[in-house]
Amino acid sequence: MWRARESTYAAFVAHLEQADGFPTLLPWPLSPGWQISDFGVVARAGRKPQATVTCCSGVSELDGAVDVFVVSEEPGTGLGARVARLDRSYPSDVAEEPPVARVQVDGREVPLWAVSTSAADGEFDRAVLVGEASGRWLWIVLHPASAMLLMRDDWILRDASGAGAALIEMTFGGTPPRW
Repeated sequence: MWRARESTYAAFVAHLEQADGFPTLLPWPLSPGWQISDFGVVARAGRKPQATVTCCSGVSELDGAVDVFVVSEEPGTGLGARVARLDRSYPSDVAEEPPVARVQVDGREVPLWAVSTSAADGEFDRAVLVGEASGRWLWIVLHPASAMLLMRDDWILRDASGAGAALIEMTFGGTPPRW
């Protein structure tokens, strides 16, 4: 696991190099006042990356401070579950109900299902959503759980590796959230 020590533009460029084309998804565009506060890559030496994580942090009028984690991972990697603080490497009990949200990834609508965290630690401090995008698990973890109300059908996730010069305009910083 490669994770930046601090969230800066230069560290994000290093992240994209480590990710080597593996999708690094961010909400796009970032809302005013929000910043990229954390990011990382899972890769074994000499092998292609298996997962990426990003976190955007900001303030919601209803929830106060909010962290939105986005994980893209190959099945079985377990990064999404780790960020969500679940005790398994895959999402379980999904697709038994209709999806609770939808996002756009690469111009495709991706349905997302809620993952229960009640058996994980008894803390109800986060909302966890999971779906499948381009054959990979897509996890969205929101802190606090009430930030789930921010999800709406017009969320767009963009692969930052293709953002080009627009990344220079992004705001980086803040304290990396706990996960």
